[in-house]
Amino acid sequence: MNTMNGTVYLVGAGPGDPKLITVRGLEILRRADVVVYDRLIGMKLLDECRADCERIFVGKEAARHAMPQDDINKTLVEHAQAGKIVCRLKGGDVFVFGRGGEEALFCRAHGVPFEIVPGVTSSIAAPAYAGIPVTHRPDENFPSGASSFAVVTGHTKDDAAPPPNLPVADTIVFLMGVRALPKIVSQLLSRGEKPDAKIALVRWGTTTNQQVVTGTLATIEAEVESAQLKPPALIVFGEVVGLRERLQWFDNRPLWGKTVVVTRAREQASSLVEELENLGANVVQCPTIRVEPLIEYSICDSAIELLSNFSWIVFTSTNGVEHFWKRLRLAGKDARVFANAKVAAIGPATENALQNRGIFPDFVPQSSVSEDVARGLISLGIENRKILIVRALESREFLETELRANGAHVEIAPVYRTVSDNSNAENVREMLHNGEVDWVSFSSSSTVKNFVETIGIEVISSTRKGFKVAVIGPITEKTARENGLVPDVVSPSAGVKALAEAIANEPRASATGEK
Repeated sequence: MNTMNGTVYLVGAGPGDPKLITVRGLEILRRADVVVYDRLIGMKLLDECRADCERIFVGKEAARHAMPQDDINKTLVEHAQAGKIVCRLKGGDVFVFGRGGEEALFCRAHGVPFEIVPGVTSSIAAPAYAGIPVTHRPDENFPSGASSFAVVTGHTKDDAAPPPNLPVADTIVFLMGVRALPKIVSQLLSRGEKPDAKIALVRWGTTTNQQVVTGTLATIEAEVESAQLKPPALIVFGEVVGLRERLQWFDNRPLWGKTVVVTRAREQASSLVEELENLGANVVQCPTIRVEPLIEYSICDSAIELLSNFSWIVFTSTNGVEHFWKRLRLAGKDARVFANAKVAAIGPATENALQNRGIFPDFVPQSSVSEDVARGLISLGIENRKILIVRALESREFLETELRANGAHVEIAPVYRTVSDNSNAENVREMLHNGEVDWVSFSSSSTVKNFVETIGIEVISSTRKGFKVAVIGPITEKTARENGLVPDVVSPSAGVKALAEAIANEPRASATGEK
């Protein structure tokens, strides 16, 4: 903490997709002592905060504010005056209807240093994700072109209506204007716009919940009512709306409109979540296990001291790599300790984790199934060889049993443990009951068993017809069948990319998100 006045950083978080924050914004977020954040930020951004960072929610909805603006201003100044780095994280851009100017002026009036970190405004990002450019050069398909655009508030301070004098521009974007849509349509028609002029609304733009409704001034109110579209959404008026038919890209991906439950531990889930989201899925995490460090590491630490005695070191997971490396560093050692040994990595993710640390495995089996791993190592000659297996405290014992049966001297170095995690179980149970889940994915037998235990066999049995099941490998498939979760898809190879693609390639009904 600073001993003098801290600094308030007014940071634009972008339009909703957490990946659209700027590099500078992310840098400030990771340094901050205090984060004061709004309702419309990508909430995953909060995972980037320091563990000891104080988080203060000040989100606003129509007629309902978590904290009045005057109190927000005071909060920023008080924390900065206490010597803290304050990140004021605001949806979109700080100065585009974000009241950033008011907060900066309040800081200036109280002698508090501040910095403005611009963000990607939803006024251009949400239309872009809907396939609607706010400007466009004239061409044979769009001869009129659009050489100007304006951004207008959808409601003024004292009235749920836009300003009385709308700007003249080829494209007009109205922010916060869903409730004022009838008045906006009326104003546009009264100034001479044609009833068949194009208009669109984009709800939760740039997120996997994005919803787009298109129409004309004559039809849009009925279209919005039919789609039951609610805030938050913006309105785009102009002929550029017609380009969506050819430029739609975000909400027509293979898994668009599908909700996939990921049961991996949060520490391992990020790569699968990313693959699924890149294919358009709405991902709900339901971690059934949580990775924790061990209480003591004497076995692992002893193995590290004698690492040169082993012919093979086998890493069974990325968690194993990460936790082993922590013990390696605490012992004052680095990758040079592997000089006399060969290294095996089970699965492409584990291979990648080792390569990131300068170790290129000598053996990576084609399959992550223990039976295939054992066969591969045995074929390389392991009789009378010392083999160290780095894994979880609780794990299937087939691999070491098979290696020992073929003459190897096997030692186990547990480096982490897994415990049950039911942090999102109640939410997933409710979603299953409501028919809101399309897929549940499993990457290991333990995730299947823990999912059944956490969610409950009664819930799964009563809702099973409403969702599909995807698994990695035959062992997980066997466990799923034994627990009443007959898979609809079995990934042909190990790895989260293959699992995500297997789900995407399953025949399904079209879901474009268009209403």
